[in-house]
Amino acid sequence: MRDLDLKLLRLMRTRGHTPELERAAKLLGKAGNNGLGWLLAGGALAAVDARRRPAWATCAALGPVAIGLNYGIKLIVRRPRPVLKGLPPLGGAPSSLSFPSAHSTSAFAVATAMTRVDRRAAVAFIPAVALAAGRPYLGMHYPSDVAVGMVLGTAFGALVPLPRGEAPLPPRDESPLPPREEER
Repeated sequence: MRDLDLKLLRLMRTRGHTPELERAAKLLGKAGNNGLGWLLAGGALAAVDARRRPAWATCAALGPVAIGLNYGIKLIVRRPRPVLKGLPPLGGAPSSLSFPSAHSTSAFAVATAMTRVDRRAAVAFIPAVALAAGRPYLGMHYPSDVAVGMVLGTAFGALVPLPRGEAPLPPRDESPLPPREEER
C-alpha cells in the first residue's frame, strides 16, 4: 500500500502542473485553512435562508469543528508529511502531521451536511473534490491521507445532528437556491 501511495503522490506531483493550476490549488488550500471557506459559505446561506438558518449555521461551524477533530486524530497517528526528493511541497502547513488530511475531512463534512439540508447544495462537492485533489498535487499529503479524510468527513457530515428551521417558508423568489425540479 505504501508503494502505491508513493507512486500516486509522485504522479500527482509531476504531471499536469501549470502555473494556473498550481495557483488555483494553492488558493483552494488557503480557503480550506481552518475551514474558513466553509464557514463563510455556510454563513452566507444562513444569512439568506431564514427558514433553514439553524441548519446552515451548523454547516458553517462544521468546517472548523472537523479541522479540530481531525487534528486530534493526527496527534494519535503522527504520520509525517510526505517528502519527495527534488519535489518540495508547493505550500506550507501549520503542522508536520499528515494523516488524515484536515482539508479533505472538513470539505467533505460540510458538503455532506449541506446536501442534507438541501440536495441542490451537492454542488459543494465540486470545490470539495478539487480541494482534496489539490493536497497531494501540491505535495502536502499522501493520497491515502486525502482518501481517509474524505471518508471521515463524509461520515461526520452524515452523522452530525442538523437542527430544523422554524421560520415560515420564504416566498419563491427569495430562495437562495433555484427551485427544485418538482417545484417548477
